[in-house]
Amino acid sequence: MKHESNPTFSYPVKVGHISANPVKVHVSANEAERRALAELWKVDEVQSLDADLEIGRWKKDGVKIKGEVRALVVQTCVVTLDPVEANIREPVEAIFVPEGSRLARQADNDGGEVILDPGGPDIPDTFAGDTIDAGAVVSEHVALAIDPYPRKEGVAFGERIESSAGDDERPNPFAVLKDWKKK
Repeated sequence: MKHESNPTFSYPVKVGHISANPVKVHVSANEAERRALAELWKVDEVQSLDADLEIGRWKKDGVKIKGEVRALVVQTCVVTLDPVEANIREPVEAIFVPEGSRLARQADNDGGEVILDPGGPDIPDTFAGDTIDAGAVVSEHVALAIDPYPRKEGVAFGERIESSAGDDERPNPFAVLKDWKKK
């Protein structure tokens, strides 16, 4: 997983300090981080963002982050333009392995085709150095859960207005020139 050098919401975890027994961590965004996330996600407001995570070793040199993220986001209704609150609760599960690890490679058959199982586990993300950003994982899961077309409850678009064949006719741009020779 490649992240920008200065993410909006960050919770760095040193890989060397992670044990085989998962550690429970609670992360929460402060006001400045919530404002920056609202701007990044193009929503009106992020009222809250927090997560309860378990961070532990995965296989020999990997790291597994598992838990739940919660956020309260205010967006604009696409029909009425009124504010709409979205209460987001999403499970999180991410696995990281160091760059170059054999665990990060995709399985392929003898013909060079990549084998993907849509119902199977995701391929682990890679990291460089000795730090993983759990905050970036949290904000990524919330961003993917935001409704791109929020609507207030019970609101729908009105009846469609259909055009007729007469409405679709375009005026001829040369019609103004037809009387030009007569003058």
